[in-house]
Amino acid sequence: MRRSLYEADHDDFRNSVRVFLEKNVVPFHPDWEKAGIVPREVWRAAGAQGLLGMDMAERYGGGGVRDFRYNAVLGEELTRIGASGVGFALHNDVVGPYLRDLATDEQAQRWLPRFCTGELITAIAMTEPGTGSDLQGITTTARRDGADWVLDGAKTFITNGINADLVIVVARTNPEVPASRGTSLLVVERGMPGFSRGRNLAKVGLKAQDTAELFFADVRVPAANLLGTQDGGFGHLMTNLPQERLSIAVGAVASAETVLAQTVEYVTSRTAFGRTIGSFQNTRFVLAELQTEVTIARTFVDECLRQLGSGTLTATDAAMAKLWTTELQNKVADRCLQLHGGYGYMDEYPVSKAWRDARVQSIYGGTNEIMREIVGRSMGL
Repeated sequence: MRRSLYEADHDDFRNSVRVFLEKNVVPFHPDWEKAGIVPREVWRAAGAQGLLGMDMAERYGGGGVRDFRYNAVLGEELTRIGASGVGFALHNDVVGPYLRDLATDEQAQRWLPRFCTGELITAIAMTEPGTGSDLQGITTTARRDGADWVLDGAKTFITNGINADLVIVVARTNPEVPASRGTSLLVVERGMPGFSRGRNLAKVGLKAQDTAELFFADVRVPAANLLGTQDGGFGHLMTNLPQERLSIAVGAVASAETVLAQTVEYVTSRTAFGRTIGSFQNTRFVLAELQTEVTIARTFVDECLRQLGSGTLTATDAAMAKLWTTELQNKVADRCLQLHGGYGYMDEYPVSKAWRDARVQSIYGGTNEIMREIVGRSMGL
């Protein structure tokens, strides 16, 4: 099905992204996978190319265009080349809206110019060792002491956690009320006493992405680093989570499309029993089913992108997009690996990496079990 989501400006942007990635990412990503981290230089190069903060105001060095389709283009192109370690989506799609919409003028002047140049790498810290998708169960606390907040607690599975210079930390600031009414967002910056990082976590996939444990021991966070309203953090999170989940869905569909195309190429050249394996009915039927489902997923996600742009995307629709596409991504990766036979289990074939990288998609951004809860509640169940 022909896509009608993008306009000429988006196509031009896609071409520039491809040129940038071919030069700055493709030759080096295998080494980054071994190192477990992406070098800061690629962030600065991306900033110079205009790939960071596309929706930030021009006075801060951003693109000045609030159009998530540019974010989607960047995400699709990173996925197309298998650059699963480059944390631009977390920076642009997840953290960016908090800073763009909630930062005071003083905070914006401090943080946004370097956000856009790639000098300031960002992260958001929600998940804790004892609480996953249950944000109301967080135990990290912050108490007011004079002109500061004193932050204590621990977070885990934090994307960009090693590289991050600025971390938005979700903390309980009023323990006397439920977390939904007593949670705030505090911005912790690199070098604050008491802020430390644990391991760069070893993962099944996403090998080049730095994912860390973060610890806060009596960290004095200036009151000027409160982001948004005091005790209103839960509301801020609920406002921004739909875009985060749509960002995941964009990557999921792009990954499924890429793996499917690679597999079609493989089965039309690989032979068995004197004929290409693509000519067997089982292969055709499997790929036909996957092609149909991926096309349907793409159509739904594109419509979600349109609705995000018009301000009408609902949390339920974003949850459905995240749920369906990440389940499909795992299905496509698994079926396509099977069609590669033993070669699919070898690292030299991209399908093996896609299979490993896909598994987390149904876990982060809120597990798919939580997505089902959101959808079910919207039905009055």
